[in-house]
Amino acid sequence: MLELATQDDVAPPDTGLVTLIETIEALSATRTISEVADVVRKAARRISGADGVAFVLRDNDQCWYFDEDAIGPLWKGKRFPLSACISGWAMLNRQTVVIPDIYKDDRIPHDAYRPTFVKSLVMTPVRMEDPVAAIGAYWAEEQTPSPEIVQKLQVMARATASALESGRLHDSLVDARHHGTFLLQELDHRVKNTLAIVQSISRQTLRASPSPEAFAEVFENRILALSQAHELLTRRAWGRAQLHEILEKALAPFSVDLADRFDIIGPALSFSAETSVSVHMTLHELAVNAAKHGALSSPEGRVVIRWTVDEAATPPRLTLTWREVGGPPLAGKPERRGFGASLIERGLARDLGGKASLDFTPEGVVYTLSAPLSQRMSLAA
Repeated sequence: MLELATQDDVAPPDTGLVTLIETIEALSATRTISEVADVVRKAARRISGADGVAFVLRDNDQCWYFDEDAIGPLWKGKRFPLSACISGWAMLNRQTVVIPDIYKDDRIPHDAYRPTFVKSLVMTPVRMEDPVAAIGAYWAEEQTPSPEIVQKLQVMARATASALESGRLHDSLVDARHHGTFLLQELDHRVKNTLAIVQSISRQTLRASPSPEAFAEVFENRILALSQAHELLTRRAWGRAQLHEILEKALAPFSVDLADRFDIIGPALSFSAETSVSVHMTLHELAVNAAKHGALSSPEGRVVIRWTVDEAATPPRLTLTWREVGGPPLAGKPERRGFGASLIERGLARDLGGKASLDFTPEGVVYTLSAPLSQRMSLAA
């Protein structure tokens, strides 16, 4: 079932998690690479307890040590070939590197490190699928940083990737100002909405997370779902998206072939860009719960997604149902309620001016949405 937390059940967050949330919010407000670097170099030291942090940008086939915050000088302003430094190795191999003793690792250019204080390090690429930067954390004493510290640095790297992308989008639209102020106004509107979503996800996920590990996993999955929704809208030039497209994108991580686990039936329906994000996030939360506790957690389970439009109503009205069948029997409505349940029951319904319910029947979860057609949601031509 959905893991729905009450305030009494939640353990107080550690200071590292609070700092991480504050860092994500600070990155959300950045507009330039320099601003991003300033946030990262300071926050990464606080989160990791490292003696130094470097923010490294990928510049074609070179690593550019753009900024740093450390107890002694590192390599700020210098460039090295990607193949000649550990930051380049991390970016080329798309993986985080943990090195307890740099002088026992052949990937380290030892001559470059001898003038520094560094004995141990963690190097985390930014934007794992196609790295554009890396965050290096360094220690003056030999040690193996804990998995919790590594996870927090990885979460920061994901937030840094989003900040860099937003900054590039902002710069490109500023350069294109001959198209008029509309583009900039649209950008500001879009970025503010996205940042509000990220801040809400981070705070609510932290509030319901009993441990750093639980926070990192759930937060990363939700941010990934948000990025997938944005990817779909980018292909659509931030125009309207079809419900079938949103379903395919949101449910793809849960089944190689959607027809194997999902029965999807309904007329062509389109949503505005912002509403498409709400639809995507709602479907993601439903699917995550089904994969953990519901129909998708067993080989025989299926999800039936059906929607109809009553065109005789004034205005015409949508009814959409998510029904899980063939999964493990449910014991009724859970006592704990968390961010996922709130998003499912209230988020999309509020955006569409409708109502939604989440029922826990013995056969499985049933989600029902009823809302009037409007500019946000309409039958596709």
